[in-house]
Amino acid sequence: VIRHRDVRASYYGVIDKFRLQVSEQSQRKALGKKEIIATLLPSANEQQQQKEEEEKRIKEHLAESVFFEQTLCQPENRTASSGPSLLTVFLGIVCIAALMLPTLGEMESLVPLYLHLSVNQKLVAAYVLG
Repeated sequence: VIRHRDVRASYYGVIDKFRLQVSEQSQRKALGKKEIIATLLPSANEQQQQKEEEEKRIKEHLAESVFFEQTLCQPENRTASSGPSLLTVFLGIVCIAALMLPTLGEMESLVPLYLHLSVNQKLVAAYVLG
């Protein structure tokens, strides 16, 4: 995570570069590298006015890049979620329910026999829950 802590209007449109290099821990030779271009953008209200200028600048900068060929990706409009997804919550509830069901071989249970789980099934539920 890279955060820009000094946000000012004068920094809008400034292009920063970050280089990521991947290498094995035991060797110094780089297995690969990628140069990432980041631009500080204004808020949504100001962004509509400067959007065309930014795209033009980014295209020009990418055309001049010697090291890498990259395609211009349109920014995705994502809403930030504040908690776990519904799938994660549902999966957690299913795993907890599976762990609460009786194990195969327990005779003194009011739960039908087809809902009795094996030890391996319960281990999988515990692993997914953990």
